[in-house]
Amino acid sequence: MKFIILAALVAVAAAADYAPKYEAPKYEAPKYEAKYEEVTYAPQPYSFGYDVQDKESYNDFEHNEKSDYNVVTGSYRVALPDGRTQIVTYKADAYGYTADVKYEGEAKYPEEPAYKPAYSAPAYSAPAYSAPAYPSPAYPAPAYPKY
Repeated sequence: MKFIILAALVAVAAAADYAPKYEAPKYEAPKYEAKYEEVTYAPQPYSFGYDVQDKESYNDFEHNEKSDYNVVTGSYRVALPDGRTQIVTYKADAYGYTADVKYEGEAKYPEEPAYKPAYSAPAYSAPAYSAPAYPSPAYPAPAYPKY
């Protein structure tokens, strides 16, 4: 038994000498300096416009805008649910945003609700319930002592 323990101890000691020795890989940082340049573009004039008129979804609006190098002007028109049309004309420049809001038409509000219920009263009669009858308690009233 002592021989087996001694042989195992020698095997462990011999294996420690044969272990491969690896060095960590060497990494060198790149030798250039990163220079980031901010890209700026000259202001470009633009102009766009669109118009949507969809009777099924009740969408009716329009938007137009144009810009030179310093000033943005435009307008948009929206059909409101009350029947009026809101028209906004705006201007944005170095002094801020200025908007002019106008309304065309007259607001109309229906006197009746837009929907009518499918029926006015239930088609069945309410069930008739009788009042519950509870028996009086079966225990006698307590007698309190008089002082």
